[in-house]
Amino acid sequence: MSKQIEFFFDVGSPASYLAWTQLPALADRTGATVLYRPMLLGGVFQATGNRSPASVEAKGAYTRVDLQRFARRYGVTLNHNPYFPINTLQLMRGAEALRGTDQLEPYLAAIFTAMWIDEQDLGQPEVIGKVLAAADFDPTELMERLSAPEVKQGLKDTTEEAVRRGVFGAPTLFVDDEMFFGQDRLEFVEAKLGGQS
Repeated sequence: MSKQIEFFFDVGSPASYLAWTQLPALADRTGATVLYRPMLLGGVFQATGNRSPASVEAKGAYTRVDLQRFARRYGVTLNHNPYFPINTLQLMRGAEALRGTDQLEPYLAAIFTAMWIDEQDLGQPEVIGKVLAAADFDPTELMERLSAPEVKQGLKDTTEEAVRRGVFGAPTLFVDDEMFFGQDRLEFVEAKLGGQS
């Protein structure tokens, strides 16, 4: 059986974005595959009593500085989105609708870029539509899929599974049954995949 990284994420999490930028290379180095597990971070917060670091002024300010440190280390751009926090329900339903298809990666590239590089207001349906169209998606077709009962239920089920497994924030990664929280734990994920504890 091939090695696998389960990646529980929400596109509204800048730490999820940073992890996403690093996972393909990490997977290549370790021979692992990434299993994308879209979840609704707001639902996780509600179920666990956790809250965004941005809701605590001093912690939010520190977190923005710290995330920039990681962006520089990774050699990627991370801009503070002035519309943050954004309700990501529709965006995460989009990820759920495309999960397991070859369209998921281009979708995530478009959404993460719009959110954390281009500073778009992805809480507005018309903005989402423009972002999707620019990435060669049919916005009308995809937006229609978001209301499918199986898409809604799939996102709900994954969010509930995440909470059952101990997830309290994003990103959270699993290798086998071992949990790693945060983009700053990727080196431990890589070590685990290499047979180290």
